[in-house]
Amino acid sequence: MRVIDLQSVRLISSKKKVTRREAETFCLENNVVPIRYLRNIGTIGIEGQLKLLRSTVAVCGAGGLGGTIIELLARQGIGHLVIIDNDKFAENNLNRQIIATESDLRKSKVKIAAARVKKINSAVVISAVNKTINSKNIKEIIMDASVVLDGLDNLKTRRIVARACDELEIPFVHGAIAGFSGELMTIFPGDKGLNDIWGLSADENGCGIETYTGNPAATAAVIAAWEVQEAIKIITGIGTPVRNRLIFLDFAEGTFDEISLL
Repeated sequence: MRVIDLQSVRLISSKKKVTRREAETFCLENNVVPIRYLRNIGTIGIEGQLKLLRSTVAVCGAGGLGGTIIELLARQGIGHLVIIDNDKFAENNLNRQIIATESDLRKSKVKIAAARVKKINSAVVISAVNKTINSKNIKEIIMDASVVLDGLDNLKTRRIVARACDELEIPFVHGAIAGFSGELMTIFPGDKGLNDIWGLSADENGCGIETYTGNPAATAAVIAAWEVQEAIKIITGIGTPVRNRLIFLDFAEGTFDEISLL
């Protein structure tokens, strides 16, 4: 297998006057693997890496779930990240939000996330959307996404995003955390969804249950990582997404439950 190092990719980008993403795509199309992706190839192959590089993933929320999702997607080699969050880092984010540092307090989450991604993988194109998600703007924000990932903290906004994804025919990967527990499912257009989990009358007011149960760092990291694996499966076509079933993990008891929605 032929490989190419980061410095050489930068040189191709400069000489050909193309973006780093385009330079990496050119290399992979010619069966030359950027060394940074070498440990991906045994799992997803060159064609899988190309699919990731050509894809767009929207991440709704850049906090406990979203921050880790963003970091992992950047390292995996997603070509375009759309990061949506209108919040700023607060001191109580430091226990779990991987992007947050003491020097970033009171700074925009999407701006800090974008800067971190560029340090990790300069080939990634970033769209930093510093907006509150609502039913009027969400479709325009996510319309070009290959998949949308859930880094949100309340049911109302999750419903808005899930509805938009269904109407735009975009897969939506749902993840949520509360204390030592977490849940995950992937919703394709027409699949069973959030209303089948919680019903139409579930409380949508305020923040999610994690506000009261706490947000340990490891819980957020595990669910975020699983969401990323779902996105990779969807984009590459490798593996089976968690569809029409809810995975519930209880880390306190060390148990794993699967609830069928069919």
